[in-house]
Amino acid sequence: MPDSLMLFSAGLGTRMGALTKDRPKPLIEVAGKPLIDHALALADGYGPLRRVANSHYRADQLQAHLAGRDVAVSHEEPRILDTGGGLRAAMPLLGDGPVFTLNTDMVWSGPNPLQLLADAWDPERMDALLLCVPLARAVGRKGAGDFSIAEDGQLFREGDFVYTGAQIIRTEELPEIEDEAFSLNVLWNRMSARGRLFGLPFPGRWADVGHPEGIRLAEEMIGADV
Repeated sequence: MPDSLMLFSAGLGTRMGALTKDRPKPLIEVAGKPLIDHALALADGYGPLRRVANSHYRADQLQAHLAGRDVAVSHEEPRILDTGGGLRAAMPLLGDGPVFTLNTDMVWSGPNPLQLLADAWDPERMDALLLCVPLARAVGRKGAGDFSIAEDGQLFREGDFVYTGAQIIRTEELPEIEDEAFSLNVLWNRMSARGRLFGLPFPGRWADVGHPEGIRLAEEMIGADV
């Protein structure tokens, strides 16, 4: 079972416009709480985990916010490494074996996504397990879905499921990638070709807070739960 969590928090936040002029996207507040704190609350709710966040844009602010909170920081310099390169750079802090990864520009309503992934993880069959939400319950999502999920749980490109930014993934192949900066799509494609890329439907609601309108929509979603 994974005992480490990678928090992707190094993005430039360009879709946020003026909101990220003076702060990194993970420190933008939703319902009075920075986005990265929403993600850390999920980790706290799951249980003990080695937690690592990557940083790049306005890294000093993120590092100051995380100081004393038992979160190691993997700083990416001089350029951002994307999800695959960022995860590989953080491996010395994360340790060996499969890891949870969690995007920090999402807000959730429903069961703890980390617990759902842990309960469904089957290392005998899976190299990655991606948590996906039906497009109809993807609040703030702009555009089509990402994947379809077969009856046996295998994940395939194109369909009405949206990747939520939460997954369990094996990391052994990361050192084989030659590029310094690369997306985890490179690994997913390899895993899919072997029939070892799986998806799990999320039964709750999920909000994309990668754009300014997403803040209001996420707050309305959270408010509806109160």
